[in-house]
Amino acid sequence: MNITTMERPPTAALAVGEEQRRGALVLLITGLAFLVLYWQPITTLGRDWWNDPDAGHGLLLGPLALFLAWKRGVAPNAARQPILGLTIIVGAVLLRYVSGLAAELFTMRMSLMAAVAGLIIMRYGFRQLLHWWLPVTLLLLSVPIPAVVMGTLALPLQLLASQMGAAMLEWRHIPVMLSGNVIHIPGQSLFVTEACSGLRSLTALLALGVLVGGLWLKYPVTRLLLLAITIPVAVMLNGVRVFLTGFLVYFVDPAFGQGFMHMTEGWVIFVLAFGILGATAWVMTQGETLWASLRRGGTA
Repeated sequence: MNITTMERPPTAALAVGEEQRRGALVLLITGLAFLVLYWQPITTLGRDWWNDPDAGHGLLLGPLALFLAWKRGVAPNAARQPILGLTIIVGAVLLRYVSGLAAELFTMRMSLMAAVAGLIIMRYGFRQLLHWWLPVTLLLLSVPIPAVVMGTLALPLQLLASQMGAAMLEWRHIPVMLSGNVIHIPGQSLFVTEACSGLRSLTALLALGVLVGGLWLKYPVTRLLLLAITIPVAVMLNGVRVFLTGFLVYFVDPAFGQGFMHMTEGWVIFVLAFGILGATAWVMTQGETLWASLRRGGTA
């Protein structure tokens, strides 16, 4: 007769298993509560990324931010800060409630970002948020600007682009008359619309400036300088785009002022702006290398 006895698991192993089950349950409940509370901002944000040309860069920035966060991993000095994280989450939930009553999408989405930040701080601490500064910034930039702000910024940019385009056309000896944001040339009138204000390309270039600065540059000063340079580059090239449209409409074909041809001009100008941004960042990396070698020489 064989008698077998079952060995009981050690108490420590039971405690670990119980802790893991409890952690999984807390994670599940937190995830479900998060989805229920923030389902509307998440879905409307995804819809705007897909449908709104002014927010299309979010399709790139959102997944890229998640990839960069995964790539950077957990900070070596990360430490939980549950009280601070919980405080931020409570504030985010209150903001979500108020923005829901007002049906204000931007605030609603900002409450979503604040809730994510609170969860990160609760689990890993504020240092983790600093460790992920680049993905966090990209994620914030992926949120579309409110329509009121867009409208306020777009009109001055429309007028500026019209003035720059008209000045360059006049410089090329093309008869031109400017009336607000309408450029009259012989046989044609070019209406510089809100979509041609350059705000869309400016937003996308700023996001690219943050990305390039975060990946290539080392010092905050050079990163900020790169962002500052991005603004005049975007504005100047948008003026060039308006000029180019008028030039091609006048000398080549009126079809260049609309449809596919006009959109192609926009893409060419954007690629050119990105090239300038990349070249500027490269020069700055050389400057940073030189500065680092000078400092090493000075301290040697």
